Amino acid sequence: MTKEAMLYDVRAGDSVQCNLCAHRCTIAPSKQGLCAVRENREGRLYSLVYGRPVAQSVDPIEKKPLFHVYPGSRSYSIATVGCNFQCTFCQNHDISQMPRETGRITGRSVAPGDIVEEALKAGSRTIAYTYTEPTVFFEYACDIGRIAHERGIKNVFVSNGFMTGEALEAIAPVLDAVNCDLKAFSDDFYRRYCGGRLQPVLDSLKKMKELGIWVEVTTLIIPSLNDSDDELRAIARFICSIGAETPWHISRYFPRYRMREPAPTPVETIHRAALIGKEEGLRYIYGGNVPGDASESTLCHHCGHLLIERCGYQIGTIDLEGTRCPRCHTEVAGIFSD
Repeated sequence: MTKEAMLYDVRAGDSVQCNLCAHRCTIAPSKQGLCAVRENREGRLYSLVYGRPVAQSVDPIEKKPLFHVYPGSRSYSIATVGCNFQCTFCQNHDISQMPRETGRITGRSVAPGDIVEEALKAGSRTIAYTYTEPTVFFEYACDIGRIAHERGIKNVFVSNGFMTGEALEAIAPVLDAVNCDLKAFSDDFYRRYCGGRLQPVLDSLKKMKELGIWVEVTTLIIPSLNDSDDELRAIARFICSIGAETPWHISRYFPRYRMREPAPTPVETIHRAALIGKEEGLRYIYGGNVPGDASESTLCHHCGHLLIERCGYQIGTIDLEGTRCPRCHTEVAGIFSD
């Protein structure tokens, strides 16, 4: 199943420029963009992964991780193959890098409406476009998202944030929340380890907030690469600049894919990053890949009352009065009701 792509311009000699992500690839006839799933066919750009999910699963929303979107609920999660990044530490490289490394595009044929029906049957309150970068299956996500909204289901992206402003404006009407990676605060890190750039991610985060999309940010902390106090402080300061209510998920790294060193991130580093985030004014800071750690739970940023208790992807108690702390009545930011 193929579909003509959105957001592209025709150039001289039947080449096209894709305006979906910040690479803005110029693609010659019969060639593909850097993601390897968008192809120029005689001067028209096509998605090669439309309607071809390679993964479909019902996950806890906490796995995304989204901690301020319907806590304890189910999220129907889908992905196609492909990605516009080449992260050396990717945990889903077998599907994200498949088209680029093997030339293969796999996945079963599933129409957008069928995805929504399966999500409803599973009792999911959201559909998550995740596992790989949802930007590269944008047309599919848009079509699913419109139907999902009509049926009362919200849509969430788990993204690297490397999309264009035009893409965000196009999907904003049906995109309710994003967990966006801010992998480092160094352009060199993005270029060397991800095949991207920092500034477009910062621009996307600002744009998401301007468009009214709920945003949570994740940083995978890798020893010696992005774990200095200065870099963590720069990340926290930027997140606070777009909104102190923005949750920051700081996750432990474990060796994956082509990055076999360094050793896993010490838990003490997660605690140090959390302290830095608090010093910079962030209200909600969460440890990731530290099941059972106190940093997984949500506390009232005003009085410290335990509002949502978590252990891994499991919810313990939820003590909220609507969207407020029952002790001091401070509002808790997020999506907690329809």
